[in-house]
Amino acid sequence: MMRLDDNDDDVSLFDAEEDTGRGKSKKTKIKHPVASFFHLFFRMSAILVYLLCELLSSSFIACMVTIILFLSADFWTVKNITGRLMVGLRWWNQVDDDGKSHWVFESRKGNSKQLVSDSESRIFWLGLVVCPIIWVFFVFSTLFSFRIKWLAVVIMGVVLQGANLYGYVRCKVGSRTNLKNMATNYFGRQFLKQTMTNQEES
Repeated sequence: MMRLDDNDDDVSLFDAEEDTGRGKSKKTKIKHPVASFFHLFFRMSAILVYLLCELLSSSFIACMVTIILFLSADFWTVKNITGRLMVGLRWWNQVDDDGKSHWVFESRKGNSKQLVSDSESRIFWLGLVVCPIIWVFFVFSTLFSFRIKWLAVVIMGVVLQGANLYGYVRCKVGSRTNLKNMATNYFGRQFLKQTMTNQEES
């Protein structure tokens, strides 16, 4: 039996919009350049090896192992290091003494949120969202081109990078809201802004 444990101090997925009116400007410089580099390095390397594997090597096994190693290194790095340093979020699974599995999602609380750099936050979320979409595209291209031997590799890319995406979105959403409500509120605000803009123009 699994239970979801969420932090009580939720933060929004759309920091750029909601922080503009707070009066406190966050630093935009990259404070963790090494973490930012490796946040993108492993996942982009896995994608490049997949795209160029036939040019780099004639061995399917060598390419597959290389891609899986990059994906595994990316999963561990993003889950345990870059999420905590770049955006102040972390998630993990733990088993208690009764043998029950708990999923824990945490975000940085209080004034410590101000330590997050806008530049690092954009790099983190851009890499976290775009790369799983690319692997989903690879799944469909593999099916349509009948490259069935690569199907297991691209599915592993979707699963590993999708797991990190889901975990960190849960950290951002927290326990008081869910993904559906968050998306509804966001698009509702966009619709209201567009309506008010049209009224002003008319």
